[in-house]
Parts: sequence; structure tokens; C-alpha cells
Amino acid sequence: MPCVGSNVVLIIALSGSVASGKTSLATALSERWDGRVVSTRDALRRRAAARGTHLNDRAAMQTFGDQLDIETRGEWVTEVAAETTGDSARLLIIDAVRIQDQVSALRARYGRQVIHVHLVTTDREELARRYRSRGKVVGEITEFDSYDAVRDNPTEAAIDQLADHADVVLDTLRNTPADLLVRCEARLGLLPSPTQALVDVLVGGQFGSEGKGNIAYYLAPEYDTLVRVGGPNAGHKVMHAGQSYTHRSLPSGALANPQADLVIGPGAVLNWEVLSRELDETGVDPARMKIDPQVMMITPEDIAAEVELRAAIRSTGEGVGAAAARRIRDRSLTQTTLARDAAELKPFLSPTADLLNAVYERGQRVLVEGTQGTGLSLFHGQYPWVTSRDTTVAGTLAEAGIGPRRVRRAIMVVRTYPIRVQGGSGPIGHGKELTWEEVQKRSGVSDAQATELSSVTRQERRVGEFDWSLLRRSAELNSATDIALTFADYVNVRNRTAYRYEQLTDETLQFVEEVESVTGASASLITTAFSERNIIDRRTWRAARR
Repeated sequence: MPCVGSNVVLIIALSGSVASGKTSLATALSERWDGRVVSTRDALRRRAAARGTHLNDRAAMQTFGDQLDIETRGEWVTEVAAETTGDSARLLIIDAVRIQDQVSALRARYGRQVIHVHLVTTDREELARRYRSRGKVVGEITEFDSYDAVRDNPTEAAIDQLADHADVVLDTLRNTPADLLVRCEARLGLLPSPTQALVDVLVGGQFGSEGKGNIAYYLAPEYDTLVRVGGPNAGHKVMHAGQSYTHRSLPSGALANPQADLVIGPGAVLNWEVLSRELDETGVDPARMKIDPQVMMITPEDIAAEVELRAAIRSTGEGVGAAAARRIRDRSLTQTTLARDAAELKPFLSPTADLLNAVYERGQRVLVEGTQGTGLSLFHGQYPWVTSRDTTVAGTLAEAGIGPRRVRRAIMVVRTYPIRVQGGSGPIGHGKELTWEEVQKRSGVSDAQATELSSVTRQERRVGEFDWSLLRRSAELNSATDIALTFADYVNVRNRTAYRYEQLTDETLQFVEEVESVTGASASLITTAFSERNIIDRRTWRAARR
């Protein structure tokens, strides 16, 4: 079957009354789906000019179009389509066809590639109002004084008869242009399936500092888009090219995958100074950064409001909770500062929903990185020693704007010895609190206490026994499909030289088996030290590294 262009998937022939919205729909389809619009009005003017006639008003265009239809039996529209190379276009959108012979000629040449979409508006007064609003001159063409004059042309008067043979008929009367677009996309089969699982979610299963950054960095090259939510109160540490970086706003795989889009989802809370400094320190190209206009901005007043929380519950005091509370409490245009209100963020603004829809349509993969841990969830943690958001998979997806049917894997990161910061930060789950001396005695690790400082506030951490009941509860809350077990060297320092599963010590292998038994999930990733090399990958769902 002949094709207009090597990449063209569909040829969409639009029809409908003047002012029914054909050109607006054609433009929207073109912008959303890499399409090319073929204007039959422009084609008429070119053909008339070739004959020495210049079409400057609608009456002349109607007359010449009718004449050309008689001469060619409507095949001139197919000739126009054939003249359009469309090599880089997935859709060829013909704006517009006026008689059934034009559609028939297209179908005769291009077969099932052709989809005829007819727009009908049953309210003549509404059409007249739209026509008047366009002005006297549109695209160098002088319009009639009234809409009735448009309809005096027999072809225009009979235009809605095309609905009898069209593949898709859309009533424009009660729909906005956005409504028409999504309805048309659906009827054309352009919208990606909402059940295609293209998203993997990474969350912590304990009290944060589980090593999520290291895992996200390792996985990142397998994804096209990296999404982060939460706020700058969580620092995720990665090792890149022998240097340690702490990501507080950037997705932790930013350096591992230089091609991926970096997205901060609509439910996140952002401190622009923190993000700007992070971009400078890491050298990440700011052009990769996409920030949803709905993101909440942290103000100096938010940070000041959390001074007391630093002592009360060992909060990081970064203003995240105060900003989130202000978003709920002060819903006024004068009090709420979203990313869309910040002039410095305008180059980065991009609705996450639009970006993700494009990603889904291409069948690409997304990694969503949660922050902190399930044990710190505002709703499911040990209140009041909790953070200001829900840190589970469900909460993370809500902040990113992703539906649960999109999720392929839910990866829960847990460490062999859970930790919390010193002071009144709350109990370490239900387990017994230990000393670092005890952990070092058991494992043979001599540098544990020296390296265990919180990423943001640099406070010393407390450590406790592994909490099996918390593990089970977190696995249930997150519907964990996979466990990423970190700090295997804290079970035995000899694990630092293990690069395959069977090289782990017997005690560690038993621990892994118990984790899998309690969670019902596979321990797919095991870290044996903080480096780019020390991750044992047992996954069955690995993808090619990009």
C-alpha cells in the first residue's frame, strides 16, 4: 500500500462546517502526535495561482473549490496528500475535506490508513457566533459579512451529510477544544493504554537513610524518565566517578543517566536555592530539568517556622512541613507560592501529566523515587515522630501524579540495621536499640559509626536491631514486589568482597531468605558496600542499559 511518508501511521481527513473547530483540532493533533497539517485552503490558493487566479475571499474559494471537485471528482485532495512527503510525521492531518468524493479518493489510494473525522455543531447560532469572533480577514482571506452567506454555498450547506459515512463523528457544541482533542485521540486509538505498566517505584521501608540513592543511581540507566517527589529534607547519597554526591532535589540517577529527563512531580515541595546549588555542584544540564507548575515552594518563613521542631522531634527544619501545611491552610493567591509563581523557574516549568503521557505513548519506562521511609509516614508511622507526608508507594505515586495501574515493580529498600538520628527522633520501630560498638563487634566493620551521619543535618545516627514486624507492615503498605537489601557488610564485613549472591556469607544468605519469607518478595538487589560496583543484582526484570 502506498504511503505518504515512511513514518506516517494515520491520514486523518477532517470535515465539518466552517467554524466547527477543524483547524484548532488539526493543530492540537499535530502538536501532540508529531503530525503534519495539510491545508486544503492553501492548496486551493496555490492551484488557483497556477492558473493566474488569486483567491482573496471566501466566496471565490468556495467557487474555485467546487470547480476543482467537478474537474477531478475530488481527487485533487489526494494529489495534495501525495505531494506532502511527511517523512518526519506520524500523522498527516488534512484540514479539510468537503465532499464524499474527496474522502473516497483518499481511501482508494491509502486504504485503512485513512480515518475520516467529522465535526458537527447542531446549534447554528453558536456557529454564527464563532464565525463572527474570527474577524473580517482570516489568513489573508476576506470573510463574509454573515454566517448565512457562508451557508449559501450548496457544498457548505450539505457538509453535515458527510457524517453519514465518517469513521468518527464528534459533536463540538458542549466541548472545549481540549475535550475534542482527547475524545478524538481516544477514537483514533492514539492514547496509550492506562494499564500498560511502565513505572517502577522506589521507596524506603524503614526510617529513611536506607540507601535509596545508591539503588536509584544503579537502576537509572534503564529508564527514560526519572521522577522525584518529597522535599529537600531528604538527602540521597550516590557515588559517581569516585566522588560522593548528595541529592536533595534531583533524582538520584541524574548523573548515572545523562539522557534521562529529570522531573519534580506536582506534589513535591521545593527550595529553589537548594536545587540551583545542586545543579551547579553536580554539573547536571539544567535543560533536563522539568518542574511541575503545581510544586509548592519553600519560603524563608517556612524554614523559620520549623525551628522548634528541630528540638522536639529532631526535624531537619528545612521548611518542608510548614510549606505543605501552608498549601492546605492558606489557599489564597496571595499566600500560596507554587512553582508557576516563581519567575526563576519559568524555564523549567512543564506539566508532569503531559510529559508522562508522552512517555507512556512511546512505551518508555519511568523510575519514581520516593524519599525518607515508610516508618516515617505521616499516616502510618509512629506519630508524632513522623515526617509531613505519606512516604509509601501510594503517597509517592499521588505526589508524582501516576495511577497505580501504571506500576510494574514496587522496590522497597531496607537496611540490615535500621537507624534514626540522635535525640528525640522517636523509637527505632519495635526493635531493641543497639550501640555502634555492638554492630561493629558483630560484623567486623570498624568504620560504621564514623560514616553514619545524616545526609542533610549531619547528625549522628542511632542504630537498632532489625525490625521484622515493621518489615512485614511496610511490605504490605507498599505492595512490595522487590526488596533492595542494603548494608550487607553490617552483617559481615567479608561481604564487601562479594560480587555474586553465592559469595555472601552463610549468615547473610539466611538473613536474605528470612527477608524474602516475611515479605513474600524477592531480594532482587543487595548492596555490600557504598560504591558503584558493590551491588549484587538478582533481578529477572533487567532492561538494557541506556
